[in-house]
Amino acid sequence: MNHARPIEILIVEDNPGDARLVREALSDGHIHNNLYHVEDGAEALELLRRQGRYADAPRPDIVLLDLNMPRVDGREVLVEMKRDPDLKEIPVIALTTSSAHEDVEACYKAGANAYITKPVDFKVFVNAIKTFNQFWFSVVTLPDDKEGC
Repeated sequence: MNHARPIEILIVEDNPGDARLVREALSDGHIHNNLYHVEDGAEALELLRRQGRYADAPRPDIVLLDLNMPRVDGREVLVEMKRDPDLKEIPVIALTTSSAHEDVEACYKAGANAYITKPVDFKVFVNAIKTFNQFWFSVVTLPDDKEGC
């Protein structure tokens, strides 16, 4: 798929190693993108709402959201995003170590677009991100940014 502008991807992940792996796997996908990383849900909501130091942040086209984080966890971020008329159309992919049925069900009920359990094996993890990249940015049509950012 040919994009006129880079895809804006927000990674909400408190584990720096996992965030680095996601970054590296996405960079291998040859999709023109800008990656932004925040380490907790409070910071994610600030960026999404373009508050404080994020006043000039671009609107993400998609959010990769860890569930278990300090301050505000990913479940709360997901609920807040889907309640907010300005954020609810942004696709949210839960990317987490939890494979608990309750977490999967709660995320889909709250409006998650997909749920990916992080594989423990490094190669499998990288392959999962590459598969995500190929599907979401080569197959899926994302919503246009209404504000033109």
